[in-house]
Amino acid sequence: MSNLIRAELQKLFSTRIWWAMLIVMLLLTGLSLTFIVIFAGDPPQNGAPGLPALDDPAWLPIGLSTASGGTIFTMILGVIMMTSEYRYQTITGTFLTTPQRGRVIAGKLGAGVLVGMLFAVISLLVVGAVCVTAVLIAGGEVSLTGNRVPQIVIGVFASLALYALFGIGLGALIRNQIAALIGAIVWAYVIESIFAAIPALQVVGKWLPGGGSQALMSIDVDTGLGRPDLLPAWGGALLLVGYAVLFAAVANLTTTKRDIT
Repeated sequence: MSNLIRAELQKLFSTRIWWAMLIVMLLLTGLSLTFIVIFAGDPPQNGAPGLPALDDPAWLPIGLSTASGGTIFTMILGVIMMTSEYRYQTITGTFLTTPQRGRVIAGKLGAGVLVGMLFAVISLLVVGAVCVTAVLIAGGEVSLTGNRVPQIVIGVFASLALYALFGIGLGALIRNQIAALIGAIVWAYVIESIFAAIPALQVVGKWLPGGGSQALMSIDVDTGLGRPDLLPAWGGALLLVGYAVLFAAVANLTTTKRDIT
């Protein structure tokens, strides 16, 4: 199995798409973090409470949570890892080399988890360095073991790894790379955003992968529409585990039960 995972990672890292996704992820994450730094400590506006000040212990976990913004990029990489086999007609050779299709999918899923964790490490290091520096410059104190910081870190790892599995499952289900990528983008930026932003829909949104991710990190900042309706942190963790199993099952069943042509 380790050889299959290594082969999948080699396929991905031999292309330029992974570091292009990484750079764009860091740029967008940095943009989000910049606004959170700039508006830290602002007074409430239009009935919405302002962000805590930089020297407030409550600000650090909010700043660190921006590291989870790369989920769309790990999902895109997951889609590419699966659909590229069909787009470039390499899937036949892959299955001839490893006739047990389930092992091939397991290798892709394992590689997807590692890619998600790699992106999480890099995102956390960059975001963490900026957040800690901003807090120290503002005269605050930094505690990396309290105030939900470990919970945020776990949530970032879980989120980026889960969405990589989501992408692999989606790619196995749709197979057409363009259609799968459009589906991934629509899901991340339209469907989940709508269910997360509109209070009346949050009763459903909290059961989606994004809702589970927010719950695990306990991101309940009031954006002016009221505090989001989230599951408890342990519920978010169980929900993400359930989705990971679901996406793995979808990827396996849709690949082993369908003709490759």
